[in-house]
Amino acid sequence: MNNKTDTPVKTDTPVSVIGLGLMGQALAGAFLKAGHPTTVWNRTASKADQLVAEGARLAPTVGDALKPGSLTIICVTDYQAMHELLGASDIELDGTMLINLTSGDSAQAREAAHWAEQRGARYLDGAIMAIPSAIGTAEAVILHSGPQSDFESHKSTLDALGTVTYLGADHGLASLYDVAGLAMMWSVLNAWLQGTALLRTAGVDAATYAPFARQIAAGVAEWLPGHAEQIDSGSFPAEVASLETHARSMDHLIEESEAVGVNAELPKLIKAMADRSIAAGHGGEQYPVLIEEFGKPRRAVP
Repeated sequence: MNNKTDTPVKTDTPVSVIGLGLMGQALAGAFLKAGHPTTVWNRTASKADQLVAEGARLAPTVGDALKPGSLTIICVTDYQAMHELLGASDIELDGTMLINLTSGDSAQAREAAHWAEQRGARYLDGAIMAIPSAIGTAEAVILHSGPQSDFESHKSTLDALGTVTYLGADHGLASLYDVAGLAMMWSVLNAWLQGTALLRTAGVDAATYAPFARQIAAGVAEWLPGHAEQIDSGSFPAEVASLETHARSMDHLIEESEAVGVNAELPKLIKAMADRSIAAGHGGEQYPVLIEEFGKPRRAVP
């Protein structure tokens, strides 16, 4: 991965931003603040008013925002909207550099890359791991995937947006990292909510529990590199605790939740996965052996 560095940012590179929702406006504003000549376009032109007041140029048409050799950021509702905007016969993509920061899945990203390249454009797919107000600061992590030479050619311009990161040549990687990050976020939050619900039954408020929960989360995060080594090697010796030991504690969590009237669906789901792994003969191995359960689809029960 290539992250933001202290390399001076070039501020003379022109940029176009297509799509001026809250995120698109933030992206265009960050380019303007960094000194880049910025062209903007949006289906509802009035959304560009503030940016124009700050120095942006409003393109009369989406095609006018696309210039050979230019860098164009696309941030619209979805991939279908991108194809509708840029797929018209009168839109010329040949020689343009497109960076798509629209949310979607990895298959859509790969298909969009092929589509853009067939029309003569260079293409990077991306994902924004930030809220609009963070754009332009180091807290805004923006992922990119596609040809590394294209990323390196435009990195100094993209640095205006935040901490830009290159993931690899596969155009689908940014989307995959995006959803993998969301899985982490929701899992941590849901685990905290489960624990908070349990402690509230004893009169402990969320603010009191939060520092302890944060300490636990940070401690568990320290296990990840070692667990990753086991997953990558395919060997799961029980160096700390076996999956069977974890399963007994899961039973305790389920029983406690039910006893005090707290929803036990989440721990039951994880316990069911552990039970399947144990039934397959992995009870004496360490917890990351559950990757085998996460790595295969499961049909929903009617």
